[in-house]
Amino acid sequence: MPAPVPTHDTLHRRGLMFILSSPSGAGKTTIARRLLEADSDICLSVSATTRPIRPGEVDGTDYHFVSDAEFDRMVEGDEFYEWARVFGHRYGTPKAHIRAGLKEGQDFLFDIDWQGTQQLSQKDKADVVPVFILPPSLEELHRRLVARAQDSEEVIDGRMARAQAEISHWDGYDYVVVNDDVEECFIKVREILHAERMKRKRQTGLIDFVRELMRGA
Repeated sequence: MPAPVPTHDTLHRRGLMFILSSPSGAGKTTIARRLLEADSDICLSVSATTRPIRPGEVDGTDYHFVSDAEFDRMVEGDEFYEWARVFGHRYGTPKAHIRAGLKEGQDFLFDIDWQGTQQLSQKDKADVVPVFILPPSLEELHRRLVARAQDSEEVIDGRMARAQAEISHWDGYDYVVVNDDVEECFIKVREILHAERMKRKRQTGLIDFVRELMRGA
């Protein structure tokens, strides 16, 4: 009897939570955008935030924009995987939608800092894949922040100070990639995602598949 042919349904897998963290200006946003464009099996985790909506942003797509009172209610109801205060505003990852998607094999991309990564790992370590992106040097990081022409020198100085604090937590991540070249960095990050998807513990459909193979032996 011929062996069964693997199919998407036969080899079902559990989804994963793919975290990208980096100091501001290290290229995390660019890598995340390219990953979402290149891979239809991963979607962006939409956080809730108390910060005001900015021009061009869409509620429910960019963020779930909520009041401080609503955020407090969600914290008290244990509705977040993780939450943190960043630059005076709070950001959190709602649980319900993520958990349902993981069960169905959906992957989620997270753009969170080391504190959020730590909280997420503590609550759901088995599903978390944390990746930290480093700049090639602090001088290059400063040059990139200036080249963006989005912030004042005072704000840039603040981001540089915060960057050094964030970099000190690099050893809390399973993977660390230096973004010296954005194309090479993207390729490495995508290879990490592909390898993690193939881990035996996530291939929940393998048990039945192997049983069928053994019956046909």
